[in-house]
Amino acid sequence: MTFKMIKTGTSHFRAMKISSMVLVLLIPLFLFTIAPIVGEKREIILAKLEQPIYALIVALTFTVGLLHFKSGVQVLIEDYVHGSMSKVWINITIALSYLLIGLTLFALTKILL
Repeated sequence: MTFKMIKTGTSHFRAMKISSMVLVLLIPLFLFTIAPIVGEKREIILAKLEQPIYALIVALTFTVGLLHFKSGVQVLIEDYVHGSMSKVWINITIALSYLLIGLTLFALTKILL
């Protein structure tokens, strides 16, 4: 008797749990450091983001948050969209997530340099 390996989703579940735990730490840090400068003049915001620690907080929060978003939406699409459209929407979600991560990191790099 032979057994087929079935994809269980355990690694996906672990990744979601880990990113959730990281976001539990990053979101309050982001809110206490970055949120107070929202609405300030452009020069003040740029001065804060030119400091590497603030840029790192923004980069980590957006990167982990968007990767968590990508994984969560992928699960939703797999559960509720059927047929060939599920692959299309999953690819769109993945592309959008990585595009936003790239744009965030590019913008921070432009500010830092």
